[in-house]
Amino acid sequence: MGDPKGFLKVRRKISGYRPVEERINDYSEVEIRLSDDERREQASRCMDCGVPFCHWACPVSNVMPEWQDRLYRGDWAGAWALLEERNPFPEFTGRVCPALCEASCVLGSNDEPVTIRQNELAVIEKAYELGLVKPRPPKKRRDGRIAVVGGGPAGLSAAYYLNRAGLHVTVYEGDRKAGGYLRYGIPDFKLDKSFIDRRIALMEAEGVVFKTAVRVGKARYGFGTLGQDSEVAAPEELYGSFDLILLTIGAREPRDLKAPGRELGGIVQALDFLSLQNRSLAGERSLEAITAHGKEVVVIGGGDTGADCVGTANRQGARSVTQIEVMPMPPEHRPASSPWPLWPTVLKTSSSHMEGGERLWAVNTKAFLGEGGSVSRMRCVKVAWSVQGGKQVMTEVPGSEFELDAELVLLAMGFTHVVQDGVVAGFGLETDERGNIRTRGSFHTSNPKVWAAGDSRNGASLVVRAIADGRAAAEAIIKTL
Repeated sequence: MGDPKGFLKVRRKISGYRPVEERINDYSEVEIRLSDDERREQASRCMDCGVPFCHWACPVSNVMPEWQDRLYRGDWAGAWALLEERNPFPEFTGRVCPALCEASCVLGSNDEPVTIRQNELAVIEKAYELGLVKPRPPKKRRDGRIAVVGGGPAGLSAAYYLNRAGLHVTVYEGDRKAGGYLRYGIPDFKLDKSFIDRRIALMEAEGVVFKTAVRVGKARYGFGTLGQDSEVAAPEELYGSFDLILLTIGAREPRDLKAPGRELGGIVQALDFLSLQNRSLAGERSLEAITAHGKEVVVIGGGDTGADCVGTANRQGARSVTQIEVMPMPPEHRPASSPWPLWPTVLKTSSSHMEGGERLWAVNTKAFLGEGGSVSRMRCVKVAWSVQGGKQVMTEVPGSEFELDAELVLLAMGFTHVVQDGVVAGFGLETDERGNIRTRGSFHTSNPKVWAAGDSRNGASLVVRAIADGRAAAEAIIKTL
């Protein structure tokens, strides 16, 4: 390592955010960046640990110590070259990854971990700035035409590697632009969509063909308001044109809340709300606007999607925002139940939470109440959790019922399974008990010509895991062909 004692000299310093009073009035990215010298200092904290658990925890198996050493030495080109060996899209993970690596950082076992995610973002953006990231089409094309159905992170990753191997790759995307959850789920204030456009333009220059606004088998894998003007491609059309079809259509069936009054207006799925906002900023026509302006907003679900709803509702001018979670409030520090280097369940306060709103924990929704066909209040109850027979059991706290004003309720409770009947039926595929596409022998489906990767076979997960699965599928396809 360049400075094996750097971690003893330099304290962890995060990039931080733009002032709340400034960022709450726009949708520009909230996270700022340190200077090059400060970033090199942060990279010097990567210690000569011997066994890099960060590498073990990272789904794409990033080689953090090696490229951070290059960063510390000011070798931006060398750092980028090592970074992209394992991660095709560090500009995405550098912005939205929860940084599983940092939870397993050896320094983090008794100190604050290295700022790996922010260091990664600094490297890739510097690489673009220096003109290092250029189209590199394969020097030789080989036989083999691959259709990738779904342009989200898994599909983009698979297409990237398949094309690098010289195969002919066409990505089919049902929405107007590729990106999937990156484009239509994550708010612009966390991931500006120009960075997606920049990467896709690069892939096109390298030979990947993108066919957008084309739904395969009448699939409904768009986000919320998939354009009605999309073309429909029958599965049979792909059979005749491609040697192999890889499905990366995601898991887009949201969890619902079956409580009395659920049919009232003003109760919507979180990604419908977020998608419409992203589409509005992109100038896309929306089928129906969902706005939080002037409303009492309640977000049900305490995860990242719920936090994104909080930030978006505040920017739209909500009168108030309350986020409720049925689970108890996590501890602020790593609990004994998840020792290092495991991922800890700890309290996470995002930039959106810092912008205003209230968070309630261990609260369950009993019913939705309304007037004139629209929701106006929620009846809730506090709950307690205990372990019985090795399982967590929820019980209501007697006498703890209360009501919340709620003119807009956003359901941010995650996703259950794929349920893409048009695609599954069109290709004659089998699904498992969760509704995800069943695969055999790596990524093969029950149809010998069709493979599946990402959330469509694993269930909803992280962007970085989708990228990793797309790469693994590509490697398996290349080996097979």
